[in-house]
Amino acid sequence: MDDKDTPRVGAAVRRRRRALELTLAVVAERSGLSVPFLSQVENERARPSTRSLERVADALGTTAVELLAAGDPARSVELVRADDDQGLPQGTLVRQLVRGHHQLHAMEFVGDHDAGREFQHRNDELLYVAEGVAEVEAEGRAYKLGRGDSLYLTGGVRHRWRAAEPLTRVIVVALADHIEAVEDRP
Repeated sequence: MDDKDTPRVGAAVRRRRRALELTLAVVAERSGLSVPFLSQVENERARPSTRSLERVADALGTTAVELLAAGDPARSVELVRADDDQGLPQGTLVRQLVRGHHQLHAMEFVGDHDAGREFQHRNDELLYVAEGVAEVEAEGRAYKLGRGDSLYLTGGVRHRWRAAEPLTRVIVVALADHIEAVEDRP
C-alpha cells in the first residue's frame, strides 16, 4: 500500500479513546504498548503494525477494521476521467466518481436501474440529474426531476428512483455509512 493510500488511524484511535473516557496510560496497560508509542500513533508520528493496531483496538473494545474505516485518509487529490472504465465490464451502467475508501461516495448512474429497490442510508444523500428525467419516491411522495434538478435526502429517508427517459444520468453523492454524521438539533 502506498503511503498516500494508507489511512491515518491516529485520529480514530484518539476519538475512540476519548469517547470511552480512557487515558493513554489505561490503553497502554490494556494493550501492552507504551504510552509514548500510543501518543505517537494518535499524533500520526508512528504507524502501528497490524498486530499493534489489533492490540489497540482490543483495548478500545473495537476492531482494527473499524479503526481503519474511521481513519482519516492521507491527503490526496484523485482524478477520475470520463473515459476511465475502471475495469468495469462493457455496458456497465454505474460508475464510481470517487475511488477507494473515503468519507464521501459519489456514483453516476446511466439509464435505468432496479427501480423497485428501496434505499435507506444512514447519512444524507444528494441526487442530481445531469441528463434526462428521473422519478423519485421518497417517504411516500413522488418527485419528477429534470436536467439540473437535485433532491436532498436526510439520513434515514426511505426512497427509490428510476430513469424516466433512456440515457438519463443521475449523480448520487453521499457521506459514507462508516461516518457518523450527527445533526445538532436544539
